[in-house]
Amino acid sequence: MSLAPPTTAPATSVIRNRPLITLFLGHMTIDLYAGLLPVLFPVLSRDYDLDLATVGLVALAYSGVGSISQPLFGWLADRYGTRLTGVALVWTAVTFAAIAVAPSFWMIVALAGAAGLGSGAFHPFGALNANAVIDDRRRNSAMSVYASGGTIGFAVRPLIGVGLLALFGIRGIGLMVVPGTLIAVWLLLEMRRIAVQGTGSRRGRAGLPPIPWLLLAAVIIVMMARSWTMSSMQAFIPTWYDDMGYSEAFYGFLATTITLASALGTLGSGSLADRHGRRALIVGSLIATIPAILLFTQSTGSIAFVTGALVGILAASTAPLLLVMAQQLMQGRAGVASGLILGLGFVTGAIGVPVTGAIADAFSIQTAMRAQSIVILLAIPIALLLPNEARMRQIQERGSDRP
Repeated sequence: MSLAPPTTAPATSVIRNRPLITLFLGHMTIDLYAGLLPVLFPVLSRDYDLDLATVGLVALAYSGVGSISQPLFGWLADRYGTRLTGVALVWTAVTFAAIAVAPSFWMIVALAGAAGLGSGAFHPFGALNANAVIDDRRRNSAMSVYASGGTIGFAVRPLIGVGLLALFGIRGIGLMVVPGTLIAVWLLLEMRRIAVQGTGSRRGRAGLPPIPWLLLAAVIIVMMARSWTMSSMQAFIPTWYDDMGYSEAFYGFLATTITLASALGTLGSGSLADRHGRRALIVGSLIATIPAILLFTQSTGSIAFVTGALVGILAASTAPLLLVMAQQLMQGRAGVASGLILGLGFVTGAIGVPVTGAIADAFSIQTAMRAQSIVILLAIPIALLLPNEARMRQIQERGSDRP
């Protein structure tokens, strides 16, 4: 692995990287499936006469299986390679599309869990490939491009999901097998050239350097704080603005604006980190997120499109940087690092949303949104423990975190 300092090479070298763009499209497609699940809730509730809590088991099955399985698939990627990245995507496409013809609600839950298994495989496979298809000096930028694909997929899902349901009902979900299969075939063809090779045997993995657990824990905690905030905002903004009497079109567009802004923040963070360093950008974005959250929660209405976009840009920008940092700290175990960081991010979002909801029930949604500034505030001193670029090079050169 190259230990060269950050470069100022043009960012277009990342955008022109064909394997990376292929992974970007794969990430966008697989996260589109996750984003479609909430669109199904009203239909499932009506067709099966269920309350929303029960219908929510569909999303829980998908995200739960996906989150728990990611570290396992990361370990498999480290040991056996990433040639099956496309298979993971087509598995999700087929099992998700099968929801359209499922004979019962519980079969839908089972299919959602099966689709989540493909998502759990794709994310560490894709992140490990994105880490490998470009030289070390542009790695932050590469991971930012890869990560932004998932955010864009999640952002456009209401347009696609609502359109399919309006035209075809739940049967329209079956058409989602098409984009997943097409991108999966492309991925399979590309993986023949770019797939990361695993170590194969235990003997091949002998002598791996020890993991600096304190630094890795700091990375994980900062990622968890970021995931909690973004998941809570995405979950409760529609309800908050609905309670205030705004139309569905208004708060739907607001939620989409914030998600797209977070994609912009994710995409831009890598280039900035390559130039100015990851830790500085992570700490700076956390500090700036606090006033952005307070402004967003204080002033409602049209101004929220500006303040909400600012929160999205700032809060989401740290994710790819933290992922690359974890991969470098876990030398020789980049797949496990990817699965661990991404999986815990998913889990924290799933757990954090009910906690935020409890605060909203006890006080108000506005208060619960404001409380996210406290979550970010507590993450700042943890972020100060993260290694800068010079420290990271020392860790990689010595293979440990020993002074």
